[in-house]
Amino acid sequence: MNKDLNVTVGNCTIHPSTSCKSLGVTIDCHVNMESQVNSICRSAHFHLRNISSIRHLLTDSAAAQLVHALITSRLDYCNSLLYGLPDCRLNKLQRIQNIAARMVARTPKFDHITPVLRSLHWLPVRLRILFKLLLLVYRCVNETAPKYLCELVSPYRPSRSLRSDSQLLLVVPKCRLKTYGERAFSAAGPKEWNNLPLYIRQSPTISLFKTNLKTVLFKSYFL
Repeated sequence: MNKDLNVTVGNCTIHPSTSCKSLGVTIDCHVNMESQVNSICRSAHFHLRNISSIRHLLTDSAAAQLVHALITSRLDYCNSLLYGLPDCRLNKLQRIQNIAARMVARTPKFDHITPVLRSLHWLPVRLRILFKLLLLVYRCVNETAPKYLCELVSPYRPSRSLRSDSQLLLVVPKCRLKTYGERAFSAAGPKEWNNLPLYIRQSPTISLFKTNLKTVLFKSYFL
């Protein structure tokens, strides 16, 4: 970022910023989403403390509803932007989910978290991000997503007749930059889409696609 770059509008001088917020998402100058992750964690910790203080008054069902409304909704909001982030950042979000899961299930702090997530049928954070990314691709393939997103994916058409013609594959563009290019929707979306089983890609409805996709992701992590 060029710190010497200033823009004068009338009598006001606008100075460059290291981050900006758009639609509730904080984008930093390096696009590493660190500011957004930290913002999610601050907000989630605040609500977790409040829920914890009244947990003994809540039924398990009421506690789960509160957690989904105040915690899970924040973890899932625009989470496709977090695709490809290193573990050091995603682990912060996973710790939030782990705390929430223990709170809902009334599990002691040092018990292993995997059985708790399995019993609640919660996908871990990394797979929730992948779920959202693939859902966006499905909508693009079926032309129910905004046009600007649909234009970022293209069906794979081999130069000669091959078996892959009927596989509903997408073109995966080549990327020079791993940290930026491979995280872009136009590259990450088709790559992950092509890795799905054919029957999921062929799902006739979005509800069936969600069900099939969650089942596959759940089994890949817990079984």
